Amino acid sequence: MFPASFEYHRAASVKEALSMLRQFGDDAKLLAGGHSLVPMMKMRLATPAHLIDIGSLRELSGIREEGGKIVIGAATTHAEVETSDLVRRKLGPLAECAALIGDVQVRNRGTLGGSLAHADPAADYPAAVLALDGEVRLESESGSRTVKADGFFIDLMTTAAQPGEIVTAVSFAPLAEGAGGVYLKHRQPASGFALVGVAATVALDGKGNFKTVRVGVTGLCAKAFRAKAVESALAGKGRDAIAQAAAHVTDGADALSDIHASSEFRSELARVYTRRAIEQAAARAKG
Repeated sequence: MFPASFEYHRAASVKEALSMLRQFGDDAKLLAGGHSLVPMMKMRLATPAHLIDIGSLRELSGIREEGGKIVIGAATTHAEVETSDLVRRKLGPLAECAALIGDVQVRNRGTLGGSLAHADPAADYPAAVLALDGEVRLESESGSRTVKADGFFIDLMTTAAQPGEIVTAVSFAPLAEGAGGVYLKHRQPASGFALVGVAATVALDGKGNFKTVRVGVTGLCAKAFRAKAVESALAGKGRDAIAQAAAHVTDGADALSDIHASSEFRSELARVYTRRAIEQAAARAKG
């Protein structure tokens, strides 16, 4: 299949890209790695008249420490996130997540910001970004703002980004000393997407009980979400409470059902992978 005709524009800066977005309005789409947008264009699910390429902008790439946080540019590729020593040391679940995305070709072209902005319900990154309590930086011609990951994913392929805004970076506080984290998923064998993916970060107190717990879930519903019922059920409890707490991951969830998995199967996967993720995160933590 072939996309509808469009005009290609290569932005020389974020400022120029923002200007083009204002000029072309709803007829424009941003292109970074292209692994989310291009397939949709080929299926005519997206038919932009103007394509604005921001993938080569150096100001949108790179991984650095800044003000006590790890800042990752939106155009940073999955492979760069996966192999970054800084990410591996201080944001381990994010590196693990990046390593499980698609295949080698996808990881070398796809970008962190592109994946988050696309907000596919089966994408891997959202779960890890939620469990790591990340912040998404958005820039427009009127200025910049940050949105907590927990408020960024609104609905199916819908985020808090407003027209005329570009995702420019994602920032994270490093995992606390002694905390543990992991990302696990049940992989759809053909596409590599997550039928269900769960990221968990935990910190234990001196008695080995859960001091803090964050659980991000993808694949189960139309949007990724924090499993706050699970987190609340584990607060101050020991590891013997994990299985019972994990069962709350489907509380209030409208589980998806499609040709790949029924809502019942996805719900059971979510419970199983939530339990496994918390168990493994706890095993990595030091109380």
